[in-house]
Amino acid sequence: MSHLTYVALLAACLLATLPLEVFLRVSVYARWKQLVFTLIPVCAVFVVWDLVAVHLGWWSYDAHYLVGPTLPGRLPIEEVLFFLVVPACAVLTYEAVLARRPGWR
Repeated sequence: MSHLTYVALLAACLLATLPLEVFLRVSVYARWKQLVFTLIPVCAVFVVWDLVAVHLGWWSYDAHYLVGPTLPGRLPIEEVLFFLVVPACAVLTYEAVLARRPGWR
């Protein structure tokens, strides 16, 4: 079961922020094209960063907590999902704050 830990944490992040989309109707997921164009540069930068760090031996991933599949460069699929899920949740949270506090900008 521990091999699902990383995926479970990502799912928990999505589930914790989903009510913001549903109840505050911020339409972040409905504007999926804008979200994708927001996430692509973030994901690209951090994927490259991770690939370099893994290649240089600065850090590694404990296979005990991973599902298994890796991308070229030994990058776990969960790590790429992290770079998509966490920023998406951050954008959703930011939009929810703006929906409740429009003058906050």
